[in-house]
Amino acid sequence: MKRVLVTDALQAVGVDALRKHGLEVDVAGALDERALTERLGEYEGLIVRSATKVSRAAIAAATKLEVIGRAGAGVDTIDVEAATERGIIVMNTPGGNTTAVAEHTLALLLALARRVTVADATLKAGRWEKNRLQGVELLGKTLGILGLGRIGAEVARRALGFRMQVIAYDPYLTREAAERLGVSSVELDELLARSDFITIHTPLTGDTRHLIGEAELARMKPGVRLINCARGGIIDEEALARGLASGHVGGAGIDVFEQEPPPADHPLLRFEQVVLTPHLGAATDEAQSAVALAIADQVADVLVRGVVSNAVNLPAMDAETLREQAPYAGLAAAMGRFLAQMAEGRMAEARLIYAGDVATRPTAALTLAFLRGVLGTILAEHVTDVNAMLIAKNRGLRVSETSTSASAGYSSLLTAELRTDRGVSSVAGTLFHGEPRFVAIDGYSLEAVPQGFMLVFANQDVPGVVGRIGTLCGRHGINIAGMQLGRERRGGRAVSILNLDDPMPPAALDEIRGMPDIVFARLVRL
Repeated sequence: MKRVLVTDALQAVGVDALRKHGLEVDVAGALDERALTERLGEYEGLIVRSATKVSRAAIAAATKLEVIGRAGAGVDTIDVEAATERGIIVMNTPGGNTTAVAEHTLALLLALARRVTVADATLKAGRWEKNRLQGVELLGKTLGILGLGRIGAEVARRALGFRMQVIAYDPYLTREAAERLGVSSVELDELLARSDFITIHTPLTGDTRHLIGEAELARMKPGVRLINCARGGIIDEEALARGLASGHVGGAGIDVFEQEPPPADHPLLRFEQVVLTPHLGAATDEAQSAVALAIADQVADVLVRGVVSNAVNLPAMDAETLREQAPYAGLAAAMGRFLAQMAEGRMAEARLIYAGDVATRPTAALTLAFLRGVLGTILAEHVTDVNAMLIAKNRGLRVSETSTSASAGYSSLLTAELRTDRGVSSVAGTLFHGEPRFVAIDGYSLEAVPQGFMLVFANQDVPGVVGRIGTLCGRHGINIAGMQLGRERRGGRAVSILNLDDPMPPAALDEIRGMPDIVFARLVRL
């Protein structure tokens, strides 16, 4: 009988489900690294929530461990890289909190509109301030949604029930997919200018950190009300406090903070028109029961039946096929992450071309790995091989595969094209001695190692361009680990990739973009 260790007070419905599947279960509270390391070697399965940190040291001691299950969406408390190196499946429950977060968003929306928290506080303090606390109706108001993924779509459905006008900005969603929800897809500037209420449902990435800052707040309607139940840091909290103090921002409902818990002198704590909650978006009995039951079933599927679902680090296939496909799946995922950061505009179509030996084997898992790379880079939800194709379909992204024996001299060659409403980006890759390599970018032949920070730039093929960029890197203390160059012809256009040891500051990247003969420059992280 296989054994599972459960920590962090998983709800009883999950523990009972594991035992019904024929597994032996031990339940513990939150364990520190030492305690977890000492115990983990006895178990094939581990289920955690957010309190227990599953470190590399703990994973190294887990000689029998086959699967780590996270009862929830975030896996930041688990060293996924270390688990993957050990062949341990890491899985989560990405959909269990959707309803809870959507409903909490609506709770904040209504509290702001009708000033519920202020009215409650003043009445309990013995004051009857009916005339001062007049609110607004939602009927006919415009709700702007930043990010129309799983949670954003549920918020939209509920807001439409209040007969609000709903608009959304999501650069990775087609207009047709938005319209199927009854939502108008708009650009960010239009959303900021039109919305009476704005709610945020995007992941926190380098691109979305302080997505709402001083400049964006200034472009909003006077009296706008903001809601953030996504991640702290997407709103610049200092800028928001200034907007509230000036009266330009009429109110805010905030469930997440850059620092949690926020410090006692946090600027948002002093405004009565701000409703604050301590990261309660997913904190409902139903959501916690749902994720407990879901992760129990998923872990049992792995340990009892060998079936993998909602894995964040491994494709869903049997162990033998997984071993054969793993190097190509890693290459395909890297190609997807690369194109997600290179392409501009709304994604419309992904084309995969498999050539040579790889085309003689099943390629569906490789396509899923590519989509996982693309969508996982740009979306809040954890994209897996199980849901990647469905997410692509729901977002209007067409996916096609082609197989051919012609492989341009390589034993196997993968080519991926990502078409958007602004153009086409492409990358081709293969394996050299089992290690992934990019061998073409947008049709330019080169050989690059797809890892770490990659500066990708195109330029007119004239003397001095590479030297100027090398000098700039030296001036900013950035070490160049490798460089590859491809060009169409002498004096034509060239494409180069520099592998960097450290990220390039935005100011340095802007400086490169301003250089003569530079066509474009982007920093990609793989």
